[in-house]
Amino acid sequence: MGDTNGQVVAGNNGQGNRLDQLNEPTNVLIDKETDSLIICDWGNRRVVRWSRRSGTTQGEILIDNIRCRGLAMDDQTYLYISDPNKHEVRRYQIGDKNGTLVAGGNGKGASLNQFNEPRYIFVDQQQTVYVSDNNNDRVMKWNKGAKEGIIVAGGQGEGNTLAQLYYPFGLFVDTVGTIYVADQGNHRVMRWPKGAKQGTVIVGGNGKGEEANQFNYLRGLSFDQHGNLYVVDRSNHRVQRFSIE
Repeated sequence: MGDTNGQVVAGNNGQGNRLDQLNEPTNVLIDKETDSLIICDWGNRRVVRWSRRSGTTQGEILIDNIRCRGLAMDDQTYLYISDPNKHEVRRYQIGDKNGTLVAGGNGKGASLNQFNEPRYIFVDQQQTVYVSDNNNDRVMKWNKGAKEGIIVAGGQGEGNTLAQLYYPFGLFVDTVGTIYVADQGNHRVMRWPKGAKQGTVIVGGNGKGEEANQFNYLRGLSFDQHGNLYVVDRSNHRVQRFSIE
């Protein structure tokens, strides 16, 4: 806190596919067990791991031939990756190149066993997978071992009512099953209590703009341990922090 300049921890050697380069990275998480970063290297169709130890100059490829967009890790250090090109989410043990299908994988569509470009994912302690099903304007919940998902937010077509989403992206689910979703096309963050038919707007929802209460196409979101909400405000080129009741 308080730094005005960031520190490069991966890449910074120009766009490319060498092991010391990245190409349009879209997501990252910290693997505490190995003290490393796991990165969706979107443009190179691969997932790479970079050690956080000082002196690291290149990463290693964990999985290749994947259009990685969403990235999550469960308590057993399994990786979960969404591939919007294949309309599926797979679970990987570190070192496993093929993974196990856990959601979707039945082609593009709007049925309960399908996705239309899944983006962000969140995995809870029961290995339940939540997925922002971007082009279907909904959030899906897939219980462990399920053959189809459950719509838990949106799913009423694109729109801006409290029962609708419009191109949802970032996701967070708290311990009681409340869903927080970056409702990108509506420039707002919504909270959906477990089982609710509609959500509430907690920040944004004031049209597209650059004021402190507005967004311009938001992406990822996360919470810190103090309950502060952080939102990637993409086209405003900034990250915003909000104190949420």
